[in-house]
Amino acid sequence: MDILLIAGLWLDGSAWDDVALELAARGHRPVPVTLPGQGDGDISATLDDQLAAVLAAVADSPGKPLVVGHSAASSLAWLAADARPDKVAKVALVGGYPAAHGSAYADFFEIQDGVMPFPGWAAFEGPDAADLDQPTRERLAAGAHPVPEGVARGVVRLTDDRRFDIPLVLVCPEFTPAQAQEWIAAGVSPELARATRIGYADIESGHWPMTTRPRELARVIAEAAENTGS
Repeated sequence: MDILLIAGLWLDGSAWDDVALELAARGHRPVPVTLPGQGDGDISATLDDQLAAVLAAVADSPGKPLVVGHSAASSLAWLAADARPDKVAKVALVGGYPAAHGSAYADFFEIQDGVMPFPGWAAFEGPDAADLDQPTRERLAAGAHPVPEGVARGVVRLTDDRRFDIPLVLVCPEFTPAQAQEWIAAGVSPELARATRIGYADIESGHWPMTTRPRELARVIAEAAENTGS
């Protein structure tokens, strides 16, 4: 099965390198999606541009792919399901949940000169970064790409209720499935509250399991791909 891999803020497709190797070894075709504005130097890129790149990858798949979104890119994966409900087999959300219709995609940190730079590790102290040693932190920060303002402040538009019936799995790294269920019940994610076929997978890691637990993350993703009916 084709597995589309969408990296979160500040990351490019190389973030999935180790996961992709594992997925290929399991017989799947991993497709890390290159997002405009994250690695190509195009600070004019918009959320619509990034969604177009994801939809192009969906269209290029000969079958129905599993679409994986990490962190903020969980919204991109969900937008793809909304735009192509007949073409997406399943959605996997890693450490994130979809933004609500009409809200900003990822307006989380200060915009400087038209971009949202990586804010530094102080913003992620605690469970998010607990499993990152200093060399890994330095490597990730050095490779972080500023996110264009048109992406971070882009408005999420969801239009097709058929997205709620697409199977999805919420991969829980720095939080547990029980915590995720509590948050959803409390109204943190109106989108996930309406999902009719949602499952949960637990990974003991911080917010970047593709870096610290790539083999385990690949196993979880592969299992999701191999059980697309649930």
